[in-house]
Amino acid sequence: MTAAVAERSRVLTALDAVRDPELDEPITTLGFVSECIVSAAGDVRVRLRLPTYFCAPNFAFLMVADAYDVVSALPEVRSADVALEDHFASAEINAGVAARAGFAVSFAGEAVGELDELRRTFLSKAVLAGTDQVCRPLLAAGLDPAALATLTIGETPPSAQLERLCRRRAELGLRADPSAPLLVDPGTGDPITGAAVSLHLGRARLAKVGIEANTGICRGMLRHRYGTIGAGEEEDE
Repeated sequence: MTAAVAERSRVLTALDAVRDPELDEPITTLGFVSECIVSAAGDVRVRLRLPTYFCAPNFAFLMVADAYDVVSALPEVRSADVALEDHFASAEINAGVAARAGFAVSFAGEAVGELDELRRTFLSKAVLAGTDQVCRPLLAAGLDPAALATLTIGETPPSAQLERLCRRRAELGLRADPSAPLLVDPGTGDPITGAAVSLHLGRARLAKVGIEANTGICRGMLRHRYGTIGAGEEEDE
């Protein structure tokens, strides 16, 4: 592997940490990174694309800003040029991210505040969806739904889905240690018990199905719009 390829690989690995807030998937695996170029001097150019010209600008701003943050934080990067293309609000988003101005300033007169609450809302949905991913195999194996209320994270069978759920809970500020209950309200962190268990599992299932449906739609629209794989996807082809 040449030095240039190695540096590009490190940048793409950093971009793996940037997720579409609604779909809870990395922008790399979604195909949203259309270009990633790294010069020998450490100058990085990243271009992002989205499934439609009218994708929500607040979601887009979060992804561009997060991509800039993870790329510019790499010690080997001298400069980071991260921009969104083919979007109706590209100019405002790119200028705002480059200036580190924040969403409200970038869309002055249109935005009423920053996007922390939006990020938290979708993290809560990701926690619900992750709960379904962890609990559904246990239920399929014959575990009684009421028994889930007594399980702690440490007592839950290890899996990639459980690790992912713990990461999302930690991002949301919820307990994710071995003694923490498996079922919690993502808004308050309170344990789910008694008659609330079935309702909670139903909400978790709806969140998971909704995210999967939206992901499938976005993947299909992106393929239709561009017809090419994204940077970071080629390794999986």
